[in-house]
Amino acid sequence: MLKNRARARIGMLLFDQVKTLDFVGPGEVFVEANQLVDGYELVLLSPDGADVTTSMGVRIGVHAAAAEAGEFDTVIVPGSEVATRVFKNIDIIDAVRLLSTRTRRMASICSGAYALAEAGLLDGKAATTHWKFAPMLAERYPNIDVQPDSIFVRDGLTYTSAGVAAGIDLALALVEEDHGADVARSVAQLLLVYMQRSGGQSQFSASLRAAPPRTPVARAVADYVNADPTRSCTLRDLAAHANVSTRHLARIVRDELDMSPLEYVNSMRLDLATGQLESGASVAQASADSGFGTPAAFRRAFIAKLGITPSEYQRRFQTTRRTAGV
Repeated sequence: MLKNRARARIGMLLFDQVKTLDFVGPGEVFVEANQLVDGYELVLLSPDGADVTTSMGVRIGVHAAAAEAGEFDTVIVPGSEVATRVFKNIDIIDAVRLLSTRTRRMASICSGAYALAEAGLLDGKAATTHWKFAPMLAERYPNIDVQPDSIFVRDGLTYTSAGVAAGIDLALALVEEDHGADVARSVAQLLLVYMQRSGGQSQFSASLRAAPPRTPVARAVADYVNADPTRSCTLRDLAAHANVSTRHLARIVRDELDMSPLEYVNSMRLDLATGQLESGASVAQASADSGFGTPAAFRRAFIAKLGITPSEYQRRFQTTRRTAGV
């Protein structure tokens, strides 16, 4: 074990309805790192020093109230499934603001980004959060450059991460900053997690699922592609089927779905192909049945959207029935 001059104090601000894994996962990274470098003191905080009840209904005792805890190297704010309600609590936001003045690094896990945003700590900065919270974060706080596909984002000494397991990724990155890649890698190996996951949140969010159409023209396009995704789907083909001009079709689809008709076709084909991969079809079969000309074209489109290959996606997200022996 390597001895350091002083242990870095890591503060975790807890509150009622905090998501349990959001603080337990990253916390274990720092605890595990202490087996190698004895570099961290983990301090659990709450706004008033009282116990908190987590999302699992587990009662957690804390070490101190935020105002009485002193200085920190890093403060981490975990998330909550009811973030938009929880982070309107002025006591929590006041604690976040106070702690931000008493720490070198400020970080959030999952929807904890809402707390940093509400406290004004993300204004003008790049940030991320769990994919399902990202659109609302961007809408409510337009001064934040929300990056919804990132696992975690560093902007100066402010760090934000996506949901649950991404907090472990962020904690490993902080350990690497503090003690180098070898220590972080050893911690990852001890915890049986990846040092750095490939791809972004898209691979987990199923965000490629094509948006349901609302207007008759967009529905006509969707019906045309779903009926036979392997047929020709040029802009002229789609416009003829919808009985509108190509210009009108492009405008309607862009206004409704924020993409071109051909981008929409591609997203639907990816949706179909992904469903086949999840059901056990080969990459070649999924490619052919969903209208991609070749497996290579499918692979390029898939990587461009999700950041990983179709084969890797299938290994990660295919049904567990085979493993379970069903």
